[in-house]
Amino acid sequence: MKVSFDKKNIIKYLKKFMPLIGIIIFIYLIIDTGTDKILSTFLKISPIYVVIAATLTLPRILIRNYAWQHIQKTQKIHISYTKSLKIFLIGYFYGTITPGYLGQMMRVPYLKEETNQPIGKLFVNSIVETMTHTLSLYCMMIIGTFLVIEYIPEAFPVSCIVLIVTVFIYWYFFKKERGERSFHFLIRILIPKKIKPYFTRFVNTFYSDFPNVKTLIVPFIVGIPTWIIIYTQIYILSISLNIQIPYFVFITLYPIANIISFIPITSAGLGTREASLIFLFSFFGVSPEIAIVISLSGHLMTDVLTGFYGLIISIFESRIDKTKLSDLNYFLEE
Repeated sequence: MKVSFDKKNIIKYLKKFMPLIGIIIFIYLIIDTGTDKILSTFLKISPIYVVIAATLTLPRILIRNYAWQHIQKTQKIHISYTKSLKIFLIGYFYGTITPGYLGQMMRVPYLKEETNQPIGKLFVNSIVETMTHTLSLYCMMIIGTFLVIEYIPEAFPVSCIVLIVTVFIYWYFFKKERGERSFHFLIRILIPKKIKPYFTRFVNTFYSDFPNVKTLIVPFIVGIPTWIIIYTQIYILSISLNIQIPYFVFITLYPIANIISFIPITSAGLGTREASLIFLFSFFGVSPEIAIVISLSGHLMTDVLTGFYGLIISIFESRIDKTKLSDLNYFLEE
């Protein structure tokens, strides 16, 4: 049977196989390092340190929800702090089980249910919050590249280029005229004619009550302590493993691996994050099994545990009608 490698087929196969890349990397690392070494290293983590690290989860999510509420108010999206927190946690759950944490955009239909605001506006709200939060991480990454400049001299300039390109993209789309023109161009060339009107209406609400750069300064600054808390939680777990990496070095190196894990080739960065940490921590004498255990235990503590709260909320407290999510009229209406 002859396979046609046209554009549609290529995209189809990429969607099918890309999520497996990270899994393959992860399996290789486990086999190469040795399951017995990894398991025995896991057992060295003290339950006391696990409890101490877990207590930092609450302040972390409260601080980040505060930053999100700040952006919501800027866009005139009126929702209580408690409801916002629940929706944030639900989005967190979906983020932990999807490539590149893309599932966190599930916040949008839940916000729609609570506020009845235009879906495009809510989509932008979630994107802007994620963007601002991630930008804080990029700044921490730049600091981390200084620490390994002796071993990886190209890390700093590459990180600067990534940051500059990211900021440029943000700057470009912050201007309504440029953004709308670009979005409508993409709709014209990429979206089938039958559903073009839906996407046009969707884009037309993107810039409704759009926040300006000044209003995002507070969320950006608030984002830094949330990342510090995340890496502090992981560092606390690492203390049980007797790592010899200073605290400041640890919390500025980890963002490099975190950003690499955002590449959407596996669920929640599995595989890419472990490979990155093995490489980065090797400069400080950390063995592969310890790097893998730090990565996995950190993921369980900061992502899975937080996402579990969102799962519980989505099961017992969410009243969203799931059938609406497949209704294009509902999802892309003005």
